[in-house]
Parts: sequence; C-alpha cells; structure tokens
Amino acid sequence: MKDSHASLALLARGLAGVDVQVQPLEGSAGARAVLVGRRLLLPASADARLHRAMIAHAVAHLRHSVPARPARTLKPMGIAIVSAIEDARVERLLRRDFPGLHGWFAGSLAPPPDPLDLGFAALVSRMDRMLMLPAWQDDNHWVNKARRLFDETAASAGLEDYDAFRAIASILANDLGQMRVRFDPQHYAVPAPYRDDNSYLWDFGDAETPPDKAVALQQSGARPPPAGNGGPPPEGGTEPETGLELGRYSYPEWDRKLERLRPDWCTVIEKLPAWQGLAGMREQASALGSERLAPLALPRARHLDRTHRLRRQWEGDDVDLNAAIEVLVDRRLRLRPDPRLFMRPGKAPRPSSVLVLLDLSESVNHPGHDGARSLLDIEKQAALMLADANARGVDRLAIHGFSSNTRAEVYYYRLLEFGTPLEAPSRAMIGAVRGRYSTRIGAALRHAASHLHAEPSGQRAILLVTDGAPADIDVHDPHYLIEDARMAVAEAREAGVRTACIAVDGAADTYVRRIFGWRNYCIADDARSLPARLARMSARLAAAN
Repeated sequence: MKDSHASLALLARGLAGVDVQVQPLEGSAGARAVLVGRRLLLPASADARLHRAMIAHAVAHLRHSVPARPARTLKPMGIAIVSAIEDARVERLLRRDFPGLHGWFAGSLAPPPDPLDLGFAALVSRMDRMLMLPAWQDDNHWVNKARRLFDETAASAGLEDYDAFRAIASILANDLGQMRVRFDPQHYAVPAPYRDDNSYLWDFGDAETPPDKAVALQQSGARPPPAGNGGPPPEGGTEPETGLELGRYSYPEWDRKLERLRPDWCTVIEKLPAWQGLAGMREQASALGSERLAPLALPRARHLDRTHRLRRQWEGDDVDLNAAIEVLVDRRLRLRPDPRLFMRPGKAPRPSSVLVLLDLSESVNHPGHDGARSLLDIEKQAALMLADANARGVDRLAIHGFSSNTRAEVYYYRLLEFGTPLEAPSRAMIGAVRGRYSTRIGAALRHAASHLHAEPSGQRAILLVTDGAPADIDVHDPHYLIEDARMAVAEAREAGVRTACIAVDGAADTYVRRIFGWRNYCIADDARSLPARLARMSARLAAAN
C-alpha cells in the first residue's frame, strides 16, 4: 500500500504542480476521501480506478477552489448544493487543462438512481450526471434547470467566477426547499464515490475540534437508517399532514395549453386542523386574543331597498357606466368581461354572505422585516377581529383556509362556518393552523364557491388573502395555475359568486389583475395593514359595490 500511495502522490504532483501527501483513510466501505490542505486521505476500500479519479478531483480543488469559506450563513442543504456545484465547476476547469481526465470522472460517477426516487441524494446524483455528460437526458425539471443555469453561467460569466456559480446554487437550493425535498445532514454522503466530502471547502467555525478530526467526521459514507426507526424528522422535512378528515371532493382544472378543463383532476380534502394538542390550540388562541391592536373599524354593509339602485345586474332600465367601462378595460386586456351591465331599482333588502379564504401555504410562516410577525399571525389576528366585528358588517361570514401538496392533496380547512358565533372552539382552530405546502388557488376557489351555493340568494362573495401567485410542486409552468385560477373565478362569477383578493405582495399586480379582473383586488405592501384592508374589502363585497 505504501508504494501505491507513493505512486498516487506522484500523480497528484504531476497534475497539481505542488507536493501532495496521499495517505490511507480507514473507514467503512462507503467512505469518501478527505482533503486537508495538501494532504489527501483515501479510503482503503476503493480500487485503483477510483483512487485515480479521487486524486484528479482533489487536484481540481487545489488548483481552482478557495478553501475554508465561512459556512455560518448557509443551511446544511445549501452547503451540500453549493459544494456539488463547486465540484462540477472545478472539474470542468481541470478537464479544460487535461481533457483526458473526463473519462476518469465520467467512469466513476454513481450509477443512475431510480427515476422515481425524488430524494435529495438521488436528485444531486442526477444533477452530477447531467453536468458531466452532455448527451445525458433526464425528465426532472429541477435537474434540467441545474444544467441550463450551469451552462448559461459558464458561457456568460466564465468558469472562473465562483460567485456566479454560488448564486445559481442558492437558486437550486431554494427550489428544493420549495419542493419540500428532505435533507438529513447526519446521513448524507456526496453521491459520486470519487469526490471528497467537501470539508476542504468550508470553515464550520468549530475552534475546539482539531481540523483533521472534524473533517473526518463530516461524512463517513453512512446511509440513512430504515424508515420507521422512530427518530426525529430530517432537517428541512415536512411533518406528515394530520387532522380529522371531513371528506374528499374532485374538481376539474384548466389546462391552458390544451385549452380545456381536465375533469376530476384535483382532489380537495376537507380537514379540521389538528397539528397540535388541545392545550396548544388554547395557548395559541389565547396569545392571539391577548395582543393589543387597534379596534377594527368595520364599515356597515349597506343593504339596498327601493331608494337605491342595484348595480351590475343582468337586466335593468339603465346602463351601469362603471360596469361598461370595466368591460372595455377587460377587452383591452383580453380578459373575459362581466356581462352584468345594467342597473335597476332595489326592491328588498339583500342578504350577504362573505367567505374569507386564507392562504395557509408554507411561505406565510416567514417572519416579516426586522423580526416582525409572520403573515400567518397577522392573517389569524385579522380573521378573529373581522369575526368579532361581524355583527356590524356582513350578514353571514365564514373563514376557511387552504394549502396544497400536488393536485392529489389540496387541503381545505373550515375554521368558522356561516352562521356560527366566534366561540372558543373556533378561536382555538384559527389559533392552531400552520402554514405548510403550496398554493393551488383554483381548486380552493372552486371548493369555496361550492359552499356559497348553499347560502341564501343575495350577495355572495369569496375574499382570498394570499402572499403570492398560485404554485405547486407538480407544476413547472408559471402561467398554468394562474390561468386555472382565472377560470375558477369566471366559473364562480357565472354561478353568481363574486371573487376578490387581497395580495400581501408588492409584485402582485400582474397576476392578481389577470386572475380577478380590474377592480376585484387590492395589494398590501405592508402585511400590518391587512386587518384594515380585510375589513374594508369584506364590507365592500357585502354591499355589492
């Protein structure tokens, strides 16, 4: 073995141009090499072919990587993705100088994983193969995005620009977080067996642990324990969805490319939130109720009688000029106009039913600027204040919420029902809800509209509160779910249900106008203004303004 490692040290010196110590690393069969300064520790279990590839990869780092960058600003998943992109970048630089090394790397990649495996290690392994083999094809959107970003960055910024590749790694890591891919840093090993454990690249800030021991302990090639071992969920994972299921409902979804509805495409699952025990629910509800906020000034809904003119009617004795102007605007925007263009005298009081639909996706958990409360906390507070003030506003109020985990699991939560007073159980449920998963707005709007069909005839409306455009992990076309939501709004309008939106997103103008039309939305740049905006918009919908 000594002669073998001496030969490998000569190979390393020839490629790197400097002396490199090559020493054995005792470990399990799946261990990865460890690079410490100019000392390379190679697992004894690897064969000669793998040892050569390990030498070449270590030299790529020595020639083209900056070692010991601070890792404190990155999460473990981010470190793994930045490291994988850096591995590909430096190998491509080394292959530019020594083209014959391509076969060493390509022949030592991990075998192609199961196409149905969407775990973190499998996706990184597929990305490694895509970045190494130009002719290789993969049907995964994230993997193809990685190749596209990598090649575009190499062409525009050059392979020497570390910061440019660090930026695309951050994009890819963020995408994995949105996709809710689980990452277990304790059991993750770099998929390509010839690559080192990447500890050479990072400074983890542990001054008490000797560097050699710290890096040797980073990744030993261990694999995740079998499922069901009773351990805690991996970091970055999502707890399984729990709670009392009330029913399942199928809805169509609009395919913008086919220009038709896909029948029974989405499954809406009605549930009662049960992520926490009753004690936890009470504590959250109590905390929400104890916050000191300004009283909610809810405008009184103006019920119309013979002294008023009913606007936006299917027929009447005069033209509603505001509605006619909106038709012209909608036509210019190529939106479907509202055909209710007339006014007529009011004949009787008109009851109103408003359903407030809260976006409960993962993004609403994020704290605001300077550590401010999350949008979820503000949504809960605004909903409770609106329900408390309901007697002075709309006749009937319901508060529901939704999130989605692909088209097969659109979760829908009935937090406060029409005609139900806001008592302790409803307060507890509103206090208990968490944000999770994604935002499939169209399916949620269709189900919300089905609840309004049972309400008394009169003004019926849905008021959506969201913080972003519709999205889900099984949809990669950014316009697909926007168009489906627009069709859901049109379907509700044809059924006599008006739909409006409050978007807590400064960049929301384009997609909310596309979905809801010209006058049926407002944008809140500051989440703290949500309670007042919710009060005004719900009263406006109840009064049919």
